[in-house]
Amino acid sequence: MALRELPPSLRRLALRDARPTAVVAGRSWRRYTSAEAVAAAPKEVSEDFQDLESNTSMFTAFSPDDKIKAYDPIKRTQGRRRELPPSRYQYRSPRYYRGPLHPHQPPPKSDPSSREFVPGPFSYTRLEQTYQSTIAPDLMTLTYVHKPPGTVTVPKADRLRTWDDSSPYHKGRPKRGPRGPGDTLRLIEQDINWRNIPKIEEVTVHSFIKGALDDSAHLHVAGMLLQSVTGVRPTMHKSKHNEGRWGLRKGLPVSLTCNMRGEQAYNFVDKCINLVFPRIKDWPGIEGTTGDSSGNISWGFSREGAILFPEVEINYDMYPPKLIPGFHVTVKTTATSDRHARMLLSALGVPFYGKLVD
Repeated sequence: MALRELPPSLRRLALRDARPTAVVAGRSWRRYTSAEAVAAAPKEVSEDFQDLESNTSMFTAFSPDDKIKAYDPIKRTQGRRRELPPSRYQYRSPRYYRGPLHPHQPPPKSDPSSREFVPGPFSYTRLEQTYQSTIAPDLMTLTYVHKPPGTVTVPKADRLRTWDDSSPYHKGRPKRGPRGPGDTLRLIEQDINWRNIPKIEEVTVHSFIKGALDDSAHLHVAGMLLQSVTGVRPTMHKSKHNEGRWGLRKGLPVSLTCNMRGEQAYNFVDKCINLVFPRIKDWPGIEGTTGDSSGNISWGFSREGAILFPEVEINYDMYPPKLIPGFHVTVKTTATSDRHARMLLSALGVPFYGKLVD
């Protein structure tokens, strides 16, 4: 009643000063398990330990057995008047991806409920661990370009050609590609920052078996060799056209391909750098002109180079010497130019020679 008789300004100040006291008093009325445990703790504690830490969990008393036995989650669930909806516990990812506009979208691959979820990685390979700890920070430091806030980006010319509007049908048409035989635009080299440090994305091993045109045994031996070297079952490719000069007939299996990602890709590159390259006689390295201007670097192994792989060398008697093929290796990186991809592979230990073409 006394507060109602005060003016509004004084009443507001009185309520503001009285509110924290009520909150503190309300908190002091509560009972906490930690306070009970401290009260039940033994009183005899050494003075030296009290100086360091007077309240510690080392002297907390354990809960009695009757409280542990009284906890029964099954009985608690059965005592509910109504069960929770099954959607709280069950979620089934859609079997098919029906487009970005469909109301039922599959979860990302990193979600354990996804059908494409793969647990791991539980450990890094030797080369990948070196990349994560040393090579990636070094690449970002060497190629970092600082742009202070407020830097004005100079607009670049459009890479696609526009129509001259000489015809009414030009309106609404998409822009034309660049002049020349290729109608695909090359990637533009992007500055390296902590978001796009180049790394190995995929390694593809491909072999064209010329002897398979006459004898299928060449194809079987090549498949066993590539599977032992890469650890991936090869994919067979058939010819699409007839070519009389080469004796090639349509529908004839002639080549094999193995694709490796993640740990398998790093293991294969590590094997090439440390076990195969040093043992090739008079090998200068990988030619500096290799690359497709999009961050992919390729090299090849002849029959003599394929024999140097440890999986082939330890079981050399299993492969007929005249049927062992060579193969090409393509390392696909996340770099947007051959310069950055070559810088990554050089840091990993791949040697290059000759003129470097970016």
